[in-house]
Amino acid sequence: MCSRNARRALAAAVLPTLALSILSASPSAAAESPGEHIANALRESPVYVADAYASAVPPARQRELTRQIAATGLPIKVVLTPLTKGDDFDGEADTLASVVHDRLGLRKFILITTDGDFTDALDGFEWPADTHQTEDAVAAAGLLDETRDAGLADLTAKAVELVAEGDGTRVHEEAMRDLGDAAPASAPKTSSGSTTWTWPLVAIPTLALLTLGALLLVRGRRRRTEVSPSPFAHPQAVFAAARAADESALRRRAEQEVIALGEAAAGTTEPAETASLQRALDAYAAAATVLDSARGLPDLAGVLALVTEGRDALAATASPLPLCFFNPLHGRATRRTVWRPVGRQDRARVATCAACTAALRHRRAPEVLTDTTADGRRVPYFEVPAGRSVWAATGYGSLVRGEDSLTARVARGDFTRLN
Repeated sequence: MCSRNARRALAAAVLPTLALSILSASPSAAAESPGEHIANALRESPVYVADAYASAVPPARQRELTRQIAATGLPIKVVLTPLTKGDDFDGEADTLASVVHDRLGLRKFILITTDGDFTDALDGFEWPADTHQTEDAVAAAGLLDETRDAGLADLTAKAVELVAEGDGTRVHEEAMRDLGDAAPASAPKTSSGSTTWTWPLVAIPTLALLTLGALLLVRGRRRRTEVSPSPFAHPQAVFAAARAADESALRRRAEQEVIALGEAAAGTTEPAETASLQRALDAYAAAATVLDSARGLPDLAGVLALVTEGRDALAATASPLPLCFFNPLHGRATRRTVWRPVGRQDRARVATCAACTAALRHRRAPEVLTDTTADGRRVPYFEVPAGRSVWAATGYGSLVRGEDSLTARVARGDFTRLN
């Protein structure tokens, strides 16, 4: 890696040449970037609509939105532009929001923009904090009966209205509950009676592979030729091999994380008797215990969850969010979300990552980590009886409260007793 002096010397040599090339470039080469273009437009008007959406939000509707925003007295900006993978924002609404925020340089800033995954959805962002519950308010705008089939202009107007009311979290939670109530009562059930709302994620690909395998096998018999069997005739072997590769890579990562936590704890300058350091050391010991006996992806994910608790203890983080409830391999959660499986009355407030939050917001099933039941079925890990899995009992930290923690559960023997 270059030293600071080397980097300065390189910059001194390169910058004059770069400056000359910029000065001699054609006007098109010096054109403003998309982020700068949007920011400059927002300095003139709080509503920016790309040409692709001009018919959906014509100038008359843009002026209505401008007046509506002015009446709120809030620093709301609207950016309606297509987002696709590979563009200047890589198709990500949060990247666009960060770029525009940086270009505008506003201390207080609320942005309503198009979603990167769904062209008929919106995302909300607010700086310096989500004081007006902007994220929930904008998400709720697309979940209400009155906007179910609304155009982009009406949807944006509803989002502005909900942000101005400042009660977006309640509206969003009520909308999610209403969606659950509207679900058909005949949701698929497992043999134990629990809802298998994620069955299409597993069943459809599996059935497709089984069908293809059977077709290839029949054709092979008809031809009576000496050909080697297709690997698709044995999909379970293919899936098992993929899971084994994933597990091997995750085990190496878990080992590295545990070692790194131990080194961080050993290198702290705090006295050994401090509570935060002791919690970190306890988490390190718990993670090492689980790693030594880990039998699959769910256990290895538990190692990462324990390491996260240890790092939060070292950093003395107040009320940290755990890893994602639905799949801890997604990383740390970004918020807590009220979740109720389709067809069920019970619900829980769980920690979710951005991807899973978006999936729930758009009424899609999140990608979940699976585990194996006693009879060999693969199900979402949280459908394993809590008496058999410390991870199902705790949701990798989402379901623990107060002084309870994953570290405490493992320290008292829950992992070894249940495994």
